[in-house]
Amino acid sequence: MKRYLVPALLVVGGVVLAFPLFSMTYYTMVRTSTPGFCASCHEIEFAYNTWRTSSHVNNGQGLVADCMDCHIAAPQDTLSFFYTKTFHGIKDIVIHFLGSEYDHAKSRASATAGMKNEQCLKCHRNLLHIPNQRGAMLAHRTVLYPRPGYEKNCLDCHRDLVHNSKPYYGYKQYQAPYRGLGS
Repeated sequence: MKRYLVPALLVVGGVVLAFPLFSMTYYTMVRTSTPGFCASCHEIEFAYNTWRTSSHVNNGQGLVADCMDCHIAAPQDTLSFFYTKTFHGIKDIVIHFLGSEYDHAKSRASATAGMKNEQCLKCHRNLLHIPNQRGAMLAHRTVLYPRPGYEKNCLDCHRDLVHNSKPYYGYKQYQAPYRGLGS
């Protein structure tokens, strides 16, 4: 009996300690993954306010793409996701306290340079079926199935959809159809 008592107590003690630790870690990750938390940093407030006026928040479908949907890769690998999120958070804190004046244009260029098509395709999956817009369908086909040497990034055409200062909320259903950069 004594032989099983010590291991049982260790297991019970481990569960009692691990559950609150896991809950606090999970709660912290969920709490720090909201746009409101991102906006609590004055450097990001501009990006937050411009995001609120973009089509990623105000659209006829009622969908909202949060900060993490675009700025952190898809969380298929949980460890990689947590590492990336933690790394970005620590980097932002260090820059806040030790960095020079915050440059929005430089920060935007840096953020968009690292964005991959997979981040957009998490939400925009059905790009090859766009009724009544054959040109858009063909343009997206060249991005999804590029010829070697002709690879494109979603942001090559759609770089001005988010984080542009606007004095109004641009609801998609009240705007002229999007024509791309080449028209």
